[in-house]
Amino acid sequence: MNASRSPAVSSPSRLFFWSLASLLLLLAWDASGLDLPLARWFGSASGFALENHWFWRGVLHDHMRPLPWLFEGALLIGIARPVGPLRRLPALRRAQLAVTTLLALLVVADIKLHSHSSCPWRLQEFGGVASHVSHWAWGVQDGGDGGCFPAGHASAGFAFVGGFFAFRHVLPATARRWLLGSMLAGLLGLAQQVRGAHYMSHTFWTAWFCWATAAGLDLGFTWVTRQASQRPARAPAEVPGH
Repeated sequence: MNASRSPAVSSPSRLFFWSLASLLLLLAWDASGLDLPLARWFGSASGFALENHWFWRGVLHDHMRPLPWLFEGALLIGIARPVGPLRRLPALRRAQLAVTTLLALLVVADIKLHSHSSCPWRLQEFGGVASHVSHWAWGVQDGGDGGCFPAGHASAGFAFVGGFFAFRHVLPATARRWLLGSMLAGLLGLAQQVRGAHYMSHTFWTAWFCWATAAGLDLGFTWVTRQASQRPARAPAEVPGH
């Protein structure tokens, strides 16, 4: 078996299975209606007591906001000037990592821009003005300011899941570590549930959107890589007189 590939991380059928299974679990979560009961753990008619807490807002939200863009800038620079494990990635895979992360951030931001779903702290039940409406009820106004679905803060970690797909082709162990790190970083977005800024499903959907974006781009970059490797080598030009 080629040491650079591992069935556990490289098999397309496994990746498709986990993508589909996680999607079905998310749809089941949406159907369960558990978002509101979980929001009630932290909120009441007077709002969310921890909305402006120094740790939940200051440390886990405000101070974290610049970090994904700093890391993204480092990945873009790393295409031409790689450091650490990036040196063992082909240039095309380094580009895949940087582009995938950026696109995942933009995908989540764009969905939020068009979402009419308001955050929990805007609900009448928690002292706001909005009514609870499914985030899939596109075009339906809930009486609030909308723009809450999916969880943008969680994308600061989940967007980097693209590193798993970039590394899995050459460094499977690094790919697994990258996947674990990006998932743990994304789960810091759960702080937003404590503050009333998001429902639990918003964080889960952000993870899936970032995963799906990375998986789709991986297929494209893999196809380009295979096409490039199959091109016949150009014969050297003949020297006149020989």
